[in-house]
Amino acid sequence: MAIIRKIREKVAKQEYEFTIPHFFEEMAEDNLTFADIEMAISKGRIRHKFTRDPRGIRYKVVGPATDGREIAIICRIKSTGKLLLITTYALEEII
Repeated sequence: MAIIRKIREKVAKQEYEFTIPHFFEEMAEDNLTFADIEMAISKGRIRHKFTRDPRGIRYKVVGPATDGREIAIICRIKSTGKLLLITTYALEEII
């Protein structure tokens, strides 16, 4: 299965965890909601694969937020099978 499909499936089944409080601080800083995260993952693409992290491969998913901004989500699939949402940020400002 393609990794983006696996990530989307984990979100749809709510099989995810967050880096707390970092993930939520970053969401708030860029005025993002979880609906933005879900939309970006559902419509986005993997733009980068980070392979040198000893904790496992991380993925940068980039896609549209509900307000049209492009946002990024950094995540990894843990050995437990859960998706870890590490951080998120807007790639462009609200117009």
